[in-house]
Amino acid sequence: MLGSIGGSLVDYYWKGGVTMHPMLICSIIGLIIIIERSIVLHRVKVNTAQVFGAIRAALMKRDLKGAIEVCDESPSPISDTLRAGLLRYGKPPADIEKAMESVALHEISKLERGLWMLATVANVAPLFGFLGTVTGMIKSFGVLAEVGLGNPKAVAAGISEALITTAYGLFIALPVQAAFNYFTSRVSNFALDMETSSAMLMETFNELGEASSEGETVTVSAAVQTAVQPQPAS
Repeated sequence: MLGSIGGSLVDYYWKGGVTMHPMLICSIIGLIIIIERSIVLHRVKVNTAQVFGAIRAALMKRDLKGAIEVCDESPSPISDTLRAGLLRYGKPPADIEKAMESVALHEISKLERGLWMLATVANVAPLFGFLGTVTGMIKSFGVLAEVGLGNPKAVAAGISEALITTAYGLFIALPVQAAFNYFTSRVSNFALDMETSSAMLMETFNELGEASSEGETVTVSAAVQTAVQPQPAS
């Protein structure tokens, strides 16, 4: 049964004419990007509430280095964003927010990598299908002008090409568009988590009163320097 289905798809492919070739390329590109983005987004999955809870617990104990270690132990776009803020603890709030915003934008751009190609495939594949529809109908009317209505089989070949290309274009575009919408939604959720976590970190900094005394600020600076220094090889 699978062999007959595969054979039928191959037959339809060759009956679809020249526009089937760019549609095949579109389908391959779409499949590669879907697999690659699925792997990437699965790897960056993290429990935001758990990570931030551990960071806040460490900060409330005045353990800045421990908070940074939490980020290092749970690598993710959100952890990297919070780490940027932790490394600037004790500096003006505007500087901290700017640092986290820069990291967040960089992380979001990495998560969105390749999505524009999915959107392009979803838009272009049906256009190639419609182009095949036009060329198929042109062939049908050309044959009709030559042989008249006496040979319907010759006319049907062009009509068949027109319908096949339309079907293949939509067959490619539908799952690619669905994948694009899903990935875009995931990236938007990550962006929202980054924004929320950054705001909660700033609130935690305010609770700690990082600038309340010069002595605490010096301690914080020393902790930051210790956290960013490379560890000696064992």
